[in-house]
Amino acid sequence: MTDSRVNWGILGAAKIAREWLCPAIHLSAKGRIGAVASRSMAKAQELAAPYGDVSCYGSYEALLADPRIDAIYIPLPNSDHVEWTLKCLKAGKHVLCEKPIAMKAAEIDQLIAVRDQTGLLAAEAFMVTHHPQWQRVRELVQSGKLGNLRHVDGAFTFFNDDMGNIRNQPAYGGGALPDIGVYPAVTTRFVTGEEPVAMRAQIEWENGVDTTARAQANFPGFTMDFYVSIRMALRQQMVFHGEKAVLTLNAPFNAGSYGQAEIDIRYPDGRHEIEVFQTADQYLNQFNAFHDTLLNGTGFPCPLEFSKGNQRMIDMVYDAAVR
Repeated sequence: MTDSRVNWGILGAAKIAREWLCPAIHLSAKGRIGAVASRSMAKAQELAAPYGDVSCYGSYEALLADPRIDAIYIPLPNSDHVEWTLKCLKAGKHVLCEKPIAMKAAEIDQLIAVRDQTGLLAAEAFMVTHHPQWQRVRELVQSGKLGNLRHVDGAFTFFNDDMGNIRNQPAYGGGALPDIGVYPAVTTRFVTGEEPVAMRAQIEWENGVDTTARAQANFPGFTMDFYVSIRMALRQQMVFHGEKAVLTLNAPFNAGSYGQAEIDIRYPDGRHEIEVFQTADQYLNQFNAFHDTLLNGTGFPCPLEFSKGNQRMIDMVYDAAVR
């Protein structure tokens, strides 16, 4: 890292990289886009074009061999995440990988081992945990503002029946749970610090992909119901129901593009409180946290151990549906 800045390489030209992550790196004070790799040189050049002096490569291996690159962002298909996270670490690069970082919780053990061997930072891109609305929800719930938490409800849906899309292709790790089911899971775990102890679930399958999943989880002290689908109209919401109040987030995962980030708390006596977060950029915050860890040694909010717990919860949903 030169001049106290992190030089990023982008491994793939996916839509999420183009629309959200690359702009966030570019806006960050301590990061810059130094290189882009794609199996299509034209796509690499297209992604790199807005960011000035950026090296473009027609293979992922060429990017990993670039000694100027400090960290790699991976937006590849889900099925490739473990393989390329390992390759990046072994090439001496820090890694921020899109969710899910693995398709099974047990796969994350090897990532933890190589991370520890290399002393590099490897993390999963759970941008929601970097949004101040979720940090505030955690503070409110853990402070007892709602009284004892008794139940959590979650929903995340959108409609996509395009069989050419990787979300509908099992070979690429498609499905509703890997794509969006991770979000009700990660936010509930982030807020409460608890892990599920039992699970019931139903899954609808189409062409080898879970298109809709409904889960009922038992946590120590509270229950949780959530559903996710890639065959239903767009919706997202999270509700935390305590003994003294109910807290609702109506744009919990895509704050800004889906709706305004705000926390709505209602009390039995009719009182109503709203906290609004108008300008927060969870993607920018995520890179700022990553840079702060690399440059200043600050602990990263979502280490791989936290990611393993989340994938374990998703594994439990699949296993419960089979039973």
